[in-house]
Amino acid sequence: MTDQNANQDNTHDLYAVRLQKLENLCKEGRNPFQANCAQTHTSAEAVKLYKEDVADEEQPRVAVAGRIVTFRVMGKASFIKLQDRNGQIQCYVTRDELPEGEYNTYFKKLDLGDIIGVEGRLFKTKTGEITVRAESYTLVTKSLRPLPEKWAGLTDDDKIYRQRYLDLIVNKESNKRFKQRADIIKEMRKYLWERDFQEVETPVLQGVAGGAAARPFVTHFNALDCTFYMRIALELYLKRMLVGGEDRVFEIGRVFRNEGLSRRHNPEFTMLELYQAYSDFRGMMELTQGLIQHVAEKVIGSLEIQRPDGQVINLGGEWREAKYKDLIIEATGDPEWFSYDRETKLEKARDLNIEVDGELEDYEITNNVFEKIIEPTLIQPTFVTHIPKELCPLAKITKDDETTIDVFELCINGQEIAPAYSEQNDPIIQRKMFEEQVGEEQQDMDTDFLTALEHGMPPAGGMGLGIDRLVILLTGAESIRDTILFPSLKPIID
Repeated sequence: MTDQNANQDNTHDLYAVRLQKLENLCKEGRNPFQANCAQTHTSAEAVKLYKEDVADEEQPRVAVAGRIVTFRVMGKASFIKLQDRNGQIQCYVTRDELPEGEYNTYFKKLDLGDIIGVEGRLFKTKTGEITVRAESYTLVTKSLRPLPEKWAGLTDDDKIYRQRYLDLIVNKESNKRFKQRADIIKEMRKYLWERDFQEVETPVLQGVAGGAAARPFVTHFNALDCTFYMRIALELYLKRMLVGGEDRVFEIGRVFRNEGLSRRHNPEFTMLELYQAYSDFRGMMELTQGLIQHVAEKVIGSLEIQRPDGQVINLGGEWREAKYKDLIIEATGDPEWFSYDRETKLEKARDLNIEVDGELEDYEITNNVFEKIIEPTLIQPTFVTHIPKELCPLAKITKDDETTIDVFELCINGQEIAPAYSEQNDPIIQRKMFEEQVGEEQQDMDTDFLTALEHGMPPAGGMGLGIDRLVILLTGAESIRDTILFPSLKPIID
């Protein structure tokens, strides 16, 4: 029998034992699934109440509740630890404090994973741990399945992602990371609210998959009998808000792209997009840098992030700015790169050991060079500016170089974190740029958006920030799956 099968059999046996305990409790008139439970304080709040200069009998009384994660029985007394949203607190339960027969007949038969409430006074043990001396307890939820083994934790990646609830119970790092993720989003909102940005909500189901070049998820709207798409970007509806007179808007929301899974990509992910009238891509530089620095200081308490390899990413000071073309010339060592035809670029890219699809367009070959040999080296914050106009039809063309657009892509830790534009507000040029898109980068033309532009959109800067990637950066997560509570997985069919 393999270790895995033995573990499954053991789990099955434990499940049967717990089912029997449940049946016994019910037969004895006890409710193992209560509707509610008194909880006056969380674990952290209760610990803060303890008074060093006060006798035990005068310490505060508290009612705490949580999942049993440690259970040490010592004859007539037991120490347990309850885990709640703030952490853990120890409780001391004795036979003499509980009603006659309760301790041996019921309390000692509780299991790890059971959820209980405990009431009593605080005291400090000889080892210095603040503890609740239980005067009463209530079983509020019987756990029928055992938790992962205490010391090994939950280490199987598939189980971590499929059974995230177990991961959150037993893996402190995961629990901390998702609390930090929530704090990151909270601090983003605070930063933008303080700058008079209005938060809005735009449609998730859209008639045109616009705002980015990506393959959408397709669905059918029965009531209207037509095809709809899960949004691939937030952009075009937010720009409609600018037309409508809202000068500063943002949205934090899910977007969906029916593409590959990787360490940095999940088909469903979270974006912040914001637009500010009477600004441009340089205004977005200042805003983006300030936003990320604010979030880092508030959530992780530092502008320095240490990578697993020991290298330190410094988010402070002035961030580097480099033109896309200059980086390409530097990486290829060829000042003439942008004068070559498609076939020559294809050959030279392969000479650089870059696997390039022979069907790619000229600008796509160049972008392969950027993505594969330049972007991974951009560890310190770098604004890569003036990218080829073919890569995005929604930005202003650079005045002194008609082959590029007023755009930056912020790269940190070897990946793009946030692109930003000087937004195209000329409806004639915007229509032409949509029409001139070629290859895989082509996106559907949203004619209603063009109509909105024809009513007049003020000059504006816009920025999109991948929240999952920012969480990777700030928390040191290894994969985007470690930043998403329930990442996309192939369903298991029983």
